[in-house]
Amino acid sequence: MDALTFLRTDHEGVLGILESLERGRGGGEAEVRARGDLVTTLVIAESQHEAIEEQFFWPEVRRTIPDGDELADRAIDQEDGAKKLLQQLKNSHAGTPEFERALTEFIPAARAHIEFEQSEVWPAFREAIPAETSNELGRKMAAAKAMAPTRPHPATPSTPGYLKSVGMVAAVVDKIRDMLTGRRSHYPPTAPPA
Repeated sequence: MDALTFLRTDHEGVLGILESLERGRGGGEAEVRARGDLVTTLVIAESQHEAIEEQFFWPEVRRTIPDGDELADRAIDQEDGAKKLLQQLKNSHAGTPEFERALTEFIPAARAHIEFEQSEVWPAFREAIPAETSNELGRKMAAAKAMAPTRPHPATPSTPGYLKSVGMVAAVVDKIRDMLTGRRSHYPPTAPPA
């Protein structure tokens, strides 16, 4: 699977969750619980996705695209803001004003970030990188997803070296906590290898 196919699959999953969250704002106990569960899945999916991009995709963008530093910096700034909102969602309870406020801010920001990547970064990336390199990067990102953090960690520096070392420890701790708390049941589905 090439890098952009891997990222597109993640984006489609996140967009599907966002659409469900926009539709489901019922106030009953079951609806609120379902909304909280869906946000847990969103937090996991986004945390994994952003960590993988910061470890692999943005460094490649910096290396291969003429204005790659500017594009990567802009994207990482967006991702850092998203991590703070995801942390607020993780720390609040579904149905509370704090939860709804963070979600209301997160949804359009996530959509804008995905649009930025797909319309501005991906075309330049596609032109600048050979297919073999994109395929290898896609394989690396797919393999890394299994070991990616499942929580946002907004205080963690968004640098590849840090994420590949200390970030890996955080990911292991996340997965142990997920297993102990039952949060693993909210993991998003994994795309089959292409």
